[in-house]
Amino acid sequence: MDLTIALIEDNADVRATMLSILEGAPNCRCVGALSSGEQALIEIPKLKPDVVLMDIGLTGMDGVECVHQLSKVMELPQILMLTVHEDPDFIFRSLAAGAAGYLLKPVRAAQLMAAVRDVYAGGAPMTSSIARKVVQSFKRSTNASKPAAESLSPREAEVLDYLVKGDSYKETADAMGISYSTVHTHIERIYKKLHVQSRAQAVARYLRV
Repeated sequence: MDLTIALIEDNADVRATMLSILEGAPNCRCVGALSSGEQALIEIPKLKPDVVLMDIGLTGMDGVECVHQLSKVMELPQILMLTVHEDPDFIFRSLAAGAAGYLLKPVRAAQLMAAVRDVYAGGAPMTSSIARKVVQSFKRSTNASKPAAESLSPREAEVLDYLVKGDSYKETADAMGISYSTVHTHIERIYKKLHVQSRAQAVARYLRV
């Protein structure tokens, strides 16, 4: 089955270049190339792609707000933010809203597809400085009524331990001797119990204890 991808980029030339890369990649299918956050809010819930490539600096509704709004109406797919500058505030806000990582533009074809496959497999492309900011934010959070670890089963905690170390879903499955789909099921339950939308949020909420 092909990996489905949606692209939200308001620069027509950049969008065309990235679309060409996606369409030329094996076992991948671009199901939508959109030009605005407003359009994404309408189309992404219908398309239900596996991975979304979201430009942060969209005209009108920016990419951060688009991710935030999407999280209100659907279970978020894996979202990679695209940005020209590594602005810590914008990137952090994107991750806090539910994005899984980010890429700096311009991005090479091999780099783009490696990141897409990595995030789909459970990876979270981001620099350590941004990861620390995510963790620090959730350390300050007092929303959880009890320590995060107490809400997870031993098996779920073990899965999350591997994710904290940076292992992908496949690496976690291999290490635990279980199937990829079982890991994915555990992850879905972890997200629900910790009230998060992404790997970055789950790791940060878990480390809060």
